[in-house]
Amino acid sequence: MIWGMNEEETSPTPDEPQVDTPETQAAEAAAEEQQPVDELTKWRETALRTAAEYDNYRKRCVKDREDFTKYANRSLLEELLPVIDNFEMGMKMAENDAGSMIYIGMSMVQKQLADFLAGQGVEAIDAQVGQEFNHNIHEAIMSEPSDQPEGTIIRILRRGYNLRGRLLRPVNVVTAAPKEEAAPEA
Repeated sequence: MIWGMNEEETSPTPDEPQVDTPETQAAEAAAEEQQPVDELTKWRETALRTAAEYDNYRKRCVKDREDFTKYANRSLLEELLPVIDNFEMGMKMAENDAGSMIYIGMSMVQKQLADFLAGQGVEAIDAQVGQEFNHNIHEAIMSEPSDQPEGTIIRILRRGYNLRGRLLRPVNVVTAAPKEEAAPEA
């Protein structure tokens, strides 16, 4: 006898045969029959989950490939924008002699650049003086005291652009700050 246990609580030793009753045999048979069904159900659920994960992966790859194709030339366009800015400044300086052949030729090149950008999905962001500052499309370079309400755009320093609905470069602006009142002299 094992210490702390009654004889009824002791488990049978390997020498003692276990008695199989019809109930235990039926339970064992039912468990053996149920085991392949449980395993089949487990594998079916695993297969369905794997198929769903693969489908999601395939969709994500298609979307990533579309985004890559859509925005692949983003860095090239970002590098081209300062050149376009300088070209526009040159056009403003040349406006005084709008009848010259150089100005007419530069206007044609400017139109070609605009058509190229439009073909690539680039569009200029419409920003105007007096418009309220929007942190999603504007970048405030500085603020100056003004009569305008605080946060209003008082100057546009550089044009901004979107690429197929995504911000390519924000509009650089100067915003209005409250006027500083002169301190009374004593």
